[in-house]
Amino acid sequence: MSTEREPSAYDELRGEGWTRLLAAARRRLERTGGALDGDIGLTSPSEAERRTVIGVTGRYRPETAKRLAVPLSDLDGYLYDCYGTGLLQTLGRLHGPLRDRPAERAEEVARRDDALKSAHSSRLGGQGWFAVWLDRIAADGTLTRLVRRGDAPLLDAAVRVLERLTGDGDRSAGFPNDRSAGLPNRVPGLLPLPVLAEWATGDTKALVPGAPLEQLVLRALAQRTGGGSEVPRDRAGRRALWESTGAIADDLASQVLVLNIGARGDTVVCDWLRDAAGFGIPFRLTLHQLATDPVVPAARTLFVCENPAVLRAAAGELQDTAAALVCTEGVPSAACHKLLGDAVRAGARLHWRADFDWTGLRITADAVARHAAHPWRMTAADYTAALGEGGSTPLAGPPAASPWDPGLALAMEASGSTVMEERLLPALLSDLTHA
Repeated sequence: MSTEREPSAYDELRGEGWTRLLAAARRRLERTGGALDGDIGLTSPSEAERRTVIGVTGRYRPETAKRLAVPLSDLDGYLYDCYGTGLLQTLGRLHGPLRDRPAERAEEVARRDDALKSAHSSRLGGQGWFAVWLDRIAADGTLTRLVRRGDAPLLDAAVRVLERLTGDGDRSAGFPNDRSAGLPNRVPGLLPLPVLAEWATGDTKALVPGAPLEQLVLRALAQRTGGGSEVPRDRAGRRALWESTGAIADDLASQVLVLNIGARGDTVVCDWLRDAAGFGIPFRLTLHQLATDPVVPAARTLFVCENPAVLRAAAGELQDTAAALVCTEGVPSAACHKLLGDAVRAGARLHWRADFDWTGLRITADAVARHAAHPWRMTAADYTAALGEGGSTPLAGPPAASPWDPGLALAMEASGSTVMEERLLPALLSDLTHA
């Protein structure tokens, strides 16, 4: 029996006759966990490879052979006889240790299962949107990629963020109660993303746009809001998702458009609002202004619309005689919720409407639950009458309920058509005139 040789003795195994043969052997052994059964093959072998295979197997192979098969056991025995090391040890000495892919896959599956088990144990585990989110990131390879990169802990971090944002914190102001979770509250009533990121991960930049944790959380929030798992690509859409839970990506970019709301108070912002109302001029408030210089609208009744076209028409036709009007410009921003929440707590009454589409129903239902708002021309009768006034686009997305008038959602589902609130403009302007 031959004794084990020095590494330099393996130089001949790096030649043309051996390179492909040993590479094929490594691939097979890594795939099977080192099992020395079965054989490997070489297609279109060169003359040097043909001679090598003849030497290993002891069987003649003609020059016309298109494929040469070599049992792994023959190769193992040949190398041990010649070099004193079997196939596994020889490959390790030539090109480093072999991977045990079955063991790696088993470990990967175990890490995936552990990550999912931990996530499902969250107090959000019973929420349908949360379960669907986990199922989707497990099915589309997202979780596998996290595990392979060693980033599986990000799933736990995402769950902590979601628990914080969608849990049972103090919602009286439309924002989570930061102190109840040990979060520093740097701006009263607000939860900035860097603060949330540091609390969840120790890294203030963990939730910056494009970060893996940001993607995970936004996919969950998109699922929660009924928009599927598709994360908006535009900055405004992503900001709206954060603000739907009270997290603030940018308190200067978060704004609310108003007309004639006036203000009670002796501050610069209140002065601006009174001046704007005196001339019937639309005005924009930022979340930063509302947080640092709280505004209490002077109007006791506020109307809320979704589309700027309604506010623009009110400003153009009614000017300073129009009732106080707030425009959400789609899904209400954090600035919008802050203004209206403060107004309601000061005794104001909200009349709220949105488009007759599924998103509009969700916006209105949330306003009723969050601000005790009263739906404004948002009944099945209003929808049916407006539907007959012109053509409509098909309803899109998952259906939503209309708890204040269940017949509305049923009528919309039956017709399958949207009605934008601009179609109700004459009636809306009449309401704003006589309020």
